[in-house]
Amino acid sequence: MPIKIPDTLPAFETLVHEGVRVMTETVAIRQDIRPLQIGLLNLMPNKVKTEIQMARLIGASPLQVELSLIRVGGHRAKNTSEDHLLAFYETWEEVKGRKFDGFIITGAPVETLEYEDVTYWEELKRIFDWTETNVHSTLNVCWGAMAAIYHFHGVPKHPLKEKAFGVYRHQNLKPSSVYLNGFSDDFAVPVSRWTEVRRADIDRVQELEILMESKEMGVCLVHEKKGNRLYMFNHVEYDSTSLSDEYFRDVDAGVPIKLPHDYFPHNDSSLPPQNRWRSHAHLFFGNWINEMYQTTPYELEKIGTGD
Repeated sequence: MPIKIPDTLPAFETLVHEGVRVMTETVAIRQDIRPLQIGLLNLMPNKVKTEIQMARLIGASPLQVELSLIRVGGHRAKNTSEDHLLAFYETWEEVKGRKFDGFIITGAPVETLEYEDVTYWEELKRIFDWTETNVHSTLNVCWGAMAAIYHFHGVPKHPLKEKAFGVYRHQNLKPSSVYLNGFSDDFAVPVSRWTEVRRADIDRVQELEILMESKEMGVCLVHEKKGNRLYMFNHVEYDSTSLSDEYFRDVDAGVPIKLPHDYFPHNDSSLPPQNRWRSHAHLFFGNWINEMYQTTPYELEKIGTGD
């Protein structure tokens, strides 16, 4: 089944061009099924790029999914037009009465700040608490994952001496996990962050299970059975050029930045990078959506009630 998004959303044409199946409102209402309701709380400055990355992976599911775009109300995006936000986004205050099968909370370029210094931290804490009663399964990504694991369990983030930046090999620690069905034992994942969470801190929390880890970059994916929460600290959703975009942006701005690890062929930034994580990104999102579909109540209003 295709993903249902507004016909005029910029991501629509991009996804169609890539072969991702999308549907219009007219087609969707003819299908006598309940689509999975997934909310995307988009904290990234370039919201259009993140919309495409997430919708691409969600839209590959064989299930019908309705994606709702959501933003925090107490923060104004600098790199996305107000017209785009008004046309396609709702604030969390506007949707907090709804229930969602799945909810994605993205990263944000604020990881070097203390959580309490982030302008929308108080609202984000309310959103985290709201997911416990209004969301069946939450996928927290990069800084969103660090913020969530800190909020729920007090797991701290630690600054790195230099940016973790590049494509790194990761290990499948729990092949029996439903979220890692079809995963190789060893696979590549893009990494781009200035902070980390550490295994020693996570191991102190009994409810948390580490599913993916890198010998060089540390913990990548953590699962928490209670609340069906996933914490993904890296970027399986990245485009082929995401790391090069970041690299050349910093080079052009005169910001000190090393060449992304194991990314450009022969470490030559003039050569186009090859995507070596796409298949596992699709596997991961497909497994998450399938597990959500298998376990979520058919009646949305029963989400969070224990029925």
